Amino acid sequence: MLQKKKGVLLQKRRWRIRKKLAGSAERPRMVATFSNQHIYVQFIDDAAGRTVAAASSRRKAAESQPRLGANVAGATAIGRQAAEAALQKGIKAVVFDRAGARYHGKVKALADAAREAGLQF
Repeated sequence: MLQKKKGVLLQKRRWRIRKKLAGSAERPRMVATFSNQHIYVQFIDDAAGRTVAAASSRRKAAESQPRLGANVAGATAIGRQAAEAALQKGIKAVVFDRAGARYHGKVKALADAAREAGLQF
């Protein structure tokens, strides 16, 4: 019962955040999602309805490095990789969507690493 309620509350937070955010071609939405084992980042152009760039801890490029977990160290590495992927596609500014998670710990580490790598948000 408690698990179901937590999921419902998380979905409500996601909807509340998404009402206020929208990505465009000039400034796509950077969505950070965390599972228990992996980290996923996508740059989404909501006007066109497509993903412009993406990075995750499951990618082949990430496998050459030590295994990245869904922790602060992994979030920092994925934040840098995501920023590099976005800059290669010509994306310099983004709208950050934390997908219902608190801006703390892994989420903050990912955002700070992306900012240090050159993204503006």
